Amino acid sequence: MKMKKVTGLLAMTVAAVMAMTGCGGNDAADGSTGNKVYHIGIIQQMEHGSLDQATKGFEDKLTELLGEDNVEFDYQNAQGEQANCTTISTKFVSDGCDLIMANATTALQTAAAATSDIPIVGTSVTDYVTAGVVESNEAPGKNVTGVSDLASVEKQIDVLMQFCDKESTKVAVVYCSAEPNSTYQAELAKKYLEEQKIPYAIYTAADSNEIQAVVTKAVADCNAMYIPTDNTFANNMEIVKNIAVPARVPTVTGAEAMCEVGALATLSISYYDLGVATGKMAAKILKGESKVEEMPIEYAPQFTKKYNKDICDELGISVPDDYEAITNE
Repeated sequence: MKMKKVTGLLAMTVAAVMAMTGCGGNDAADGSTGNKVYHIGIIQQMEHGSLDQATKGFEDKLTELLGEDNVEFDYQNAQGEQANCTTISTKFVSDGCDLIMANATTALQTAAAATSDIPIVGTSVTDYVTAGVVESNEAPGKNVTGVSDLASVEKQIDVLMQFCDKESTKVAVVYCSAEPNSTYQAELAKKYLEEQKIPYAIYTAADSNEIQAVVTKAVADCNAMYIPTDNTFANNMEIVKNIAVPARVPTVTGAEAMCEVGALATLSISYYDLGVATGKMAAKILKGESKVEEMPIEYAPQFTKKYNKDICDELGISVPDDYEAITNE
């Protein structure tokens, strides 16, 4: 008789717990995160200023939106190696992460190849269609969405030409041929330079080992240089500076962190804000407010003309009033 009473009480307790928790495990009934802890895998292609800032913005915003106790990050840096990206992506799938944030193109491609089920949000990626991970930027149609870091390549070229004499300038377009995002931007640059009837030449490095030789040839043949957002070059801008500045060749880059180390000017976006936007998208997916396959690719909201004061001073170049100096703050 006593045993039946205990069993009855136990059944009532289990029923009460199930009523409180519902079918969604530890998700709250009102759509909030409740006590659920979301496990987020972050795969960053390599370590440099732009990507670091994007990761920080993502972590900060997602923590704010979900609550510090409701999110755990597994941050992994692939050190620029595709094989590492593959290993990390496979680990995240095996671990059963709730969501993967892929920072840069190769990281995104390997994550997308590793799973078609776990939601993936990308950041610091120029074009998602070119990367082969979505059906279209407007309607991804797969388990991948994210934020693009594409600025107007045409306006970046315009920035470069503000410091050059159009009649006597030949532009070197320099990038890493192994990065699809860079190839995509280089094609846009070529098209615009041809439309503007500005002479140019293309110089590509297969990897970081070729950068010194490629940049040396570029500045020998040309008197201005454009480098798009490119992770390989971003990680080696000190080499670019040590070659281009003594040769007195003005260089414009696609990212502020690249310019801060070794270029004259840039049309800049905030990679921290890019990460924040990515965090907002991730929160909507995790809360069930949006479906990843239906979320259009988003873009950086604004761009700013910035310059490296030290390099401008060394080259004796005056900067227009509508440019902001890059600071280390």
